[in-house]
Amino acid sequence: MSNRDTETAYHYHEQTKHSHRSVRSDAHSLDFSNQPVLFKTYPGLKHIPLPHQWEDTEITALSAVSAVTSPTKEDRVPSLSDLARLLYYSAGIIKQKKYPGGTLRFRAASCTGALYEVELYVVCGDLPELPAGIYHFSPKDFALYRLREGDYRAVVAQASGEEPHVVAAPALILSTGTYWRNAWKYRARTYRHFGWDNGTIVAHLLAMGSALQLPTQLVLGFVDRELNQLLDLDSQREVTLSIVSLGTTTQNANEPSTKVEVLDLPTLPLAEREVDYPEMRTLHSATTLLSDKEVTRWQGETPIHTLPATEGPVWKLDPDPERAPDSIEKVIRRRGSSRQFEQKPISFQELSTMLYCSAQGISADFLEPAGSLLNDWYLIVNAVEDLPSGAYVLHRQGWLLELLKEGDFRNEAGFLGLEQRLPADASASIFFLADLEAILKPLGNRGYRAVQLEAGILGGKLYLAAYAQRLGATGLTFYDDAVVEFFSPHAQGKSAIFLMALGHGQKGFS
Repeated sequence: MSNRDTETAYHYHEQTKHSHRSVRSDAHSLDFSNQPVLFKTYPGLKHIPLPHQWEDTEITALSAVSAVTSPTKEDRVPSLSDLARLLYYSAGIIKQKKYPGGTLRFRAASCTGALYEVELYVVCGDLPELPAGIYHFSPKDFALYRLREGDYRAVVAQASGEEPHVVAAPALILSTGTYWRNAWKYRARTYRHFGWDNGTIVAHLLAMGSALQLPTQLVLGFVDRELNQLLDLDSQREVTLSIVSLGTTTQNANEPSTKVEVLDLPTLPLAEREVDYPEMRTLHSATTLLSDKEVTRWQGETPIHTLPATEGPVWKLDPDPERAPDSIEKVIRRRGSSRQFEQKPISFQELSTMLYCSAQGISADFLEPAGSLLNDWYLIVNAVEDLPSGAYVLHRQGWLLELLKEGDFRNEAGFLGLEQRLPADASASIFFLADLEAILKPLGNRGYRAVQLEAGILGGKLYLAAYAQRLGATGLTFYDDAVVEFFSPHAQGKSAIFLMALGHGQKGFS
């Protein structure tokens, strides 16, 4: 199946849309007797405990969120403490809550349904206090489990077509998605969630990398089969999603002294049985890159994207990135997903700051020139001081909000957000929409991975920018075509990708 046969991505997107009719005709119910466990476990492997004592960095959360790191000629090699902090504040367990039935463990980054289907692996050369190897990160006991000994960074670099950031990185963090852990609840739509849930984790990785002054780069161009084999994955159940390069060094990795052999390491089953949703694996297969040639082609074809010139009234953003002094770590520790919003306004400066800091751009191999994005930002504003209620689009060039239509659209926002109260009560809701045709034409089916992942990263940045200002935020699903229709004619031809609601929230966790 070819990455260039983009009908596969279009078909999956159409088949997994929500509508008023599809939701009501759906008889699916959750089988709690077969609920998957939330942690991947390797029985028999020894663990390496990670240090858990450090001081917060001095960088503020808003500065970390808005930063787009750039390469440096100086060596920036993470220590074991740096690596522990990155893992803890992106995928670690930061809160626990006891219930009559047990204990719920909530992680640093938001995840749909709190199902945590994204796993993290570290591929590194020799680091201070950590020998070269391939490690699985276990949030449950905050430890690393070594899967392979030795320096395998060159294998990742080769799989990425010798991407410069990967070649120069002393450490790499690879994300994977585990189908059943999320599909238990969300079924075939899980492949969209791979992007959203991996995206919030990546947003935290990028912010923490900035705070620790470690250059980072998101890389989606790689030969999938080679990385799946390197991580010893059963690709029918778990697949590699992305690479984040961490730090930089002039000491390039040597080819590993041994061949990448199949390990077949035993892991505990996720559940008694797994239900197959083949649409996900069909799409993933269609998004895979099979050769160095395909990787090189992927890296050279970034979509060029601009919004049409403004026609309606505009408001210039008034951000203040210095308004919130808390460190990025402190903000992550108090972050949660709002389960209820108060119907009261936020200030225009608070909204401006969230938009400005979150939409600066992402260091990624599919986003050139730097600062470009695949997703467009559409808003329903319910209660923002000095801004009329209505529907808007954000013009990142000039940092302008253009009014598309004025009015009280609380009821519409609630309906579009799957008839939930959250977007109706929120001060503002942000809908990420994208022109799939313009993205898939140059990037192929893998562009579908990219646009979903980017939306998740932007949502993760909004979470942090909101909580930095002691506001609330939550990610939501939506009625796909109804969202596009609401924002048309401006959004005509686009597709709904993700939804974030913002305001004065009562915090929950996910």
